[in-house]
Amino acid sequence: MRSYDNYPGQPGGFQIGPGSISPVIKYLIIISAGFFIVQKLAIFPMEQIFGLTPALFFQEFPNYIFQPLTYMFLHGGFFHIFFNMFSLWMFGTEIEYSWGSKSFLRFFIICGVSGAIMSLILNYRLDNPIVGASGAIYGILAAYWLMFPDRYLLIFFIFPMKVRWAIPLFAVLNFLAAGPNVAHLAHLGGALGGLIYIKLDRRVFQPGRWFKSLQNKRKTYKLEKNRQKAEEIMRRVDAILDKINEVGMENISKEDRKFLEEASHILSKNDKL
Repeated sequence: MRSYDNYPGQPGGFQIGPGSISPVIKYLIIISAGFFIVQKLAIFPMEQIFGLTPALFFQEFPNYIFQPLTYMFLHGGFFHIFFNMFSLWMFGTEIEYSWGSKSFLRFFIICGVSGAIMSLILNYRLDNPIVGASGAIYGILAAYWLMFPDRYLLIFFIFPMKVRWAIPLFAVLNFLAAGPNVAHLAHLGGALGGLIYIKLDRRVFQPGRWFKSLQNKRKTYKLEKNRQKAEEIMRRVDAILDKINEVGMENISKEDRKFLEEASHILSKNDKL
């Protein structure tokens, strides 16, 4: 799958993938690959303990409270981990560079856990383990879909299609073509978690940034209000000065003199803000 900044023939051209691998994605791939190797060498089925098994999760709560996190780093086979890690690199790299590594890692975890939560709520009787980073990957696809809707992808390296259509098509085809063992609820939960996270502008998960933004808005509003007040004062001061030029300082009213004194004090105070 190739990505275009523009349609062929327009400026920009195309490239295979996003280029260099970003820091968090590099470590996520290394960790996932490490877990996959350990899975294959382990003398016990790791999926039963570290995969997400809703029935076991609730029956023995809170003994397996870690499963909504650890299930993301286990995979069912080579092609499962390959396509997940390929999609993580393909669509996640540019998002990480845009948001920063900490924000991207937080997003990845939130999407993965969102997929786990939906599986736990709607499939609480399931006694087979769910494994894979697909929930987090679907969240990343949702983010890419929102951020770069007019970018083009070459589907199967042949057919150009805008991201706004290509990613929903991929999701539908995956749903229709996948077998009964695919955790569709985890996919849906990850995508919804990603959409909600972005639509809320990440403020729910970063209250400090939200309050800081609110303070800045209030400060800007106050400065604008002071500016408008200063302009009104200056208009009246100009009118009084014009009157002084016409009749002299000794002939203006006490009210005008008092206003000039107050205006001088107010304007000097605003200059110090």
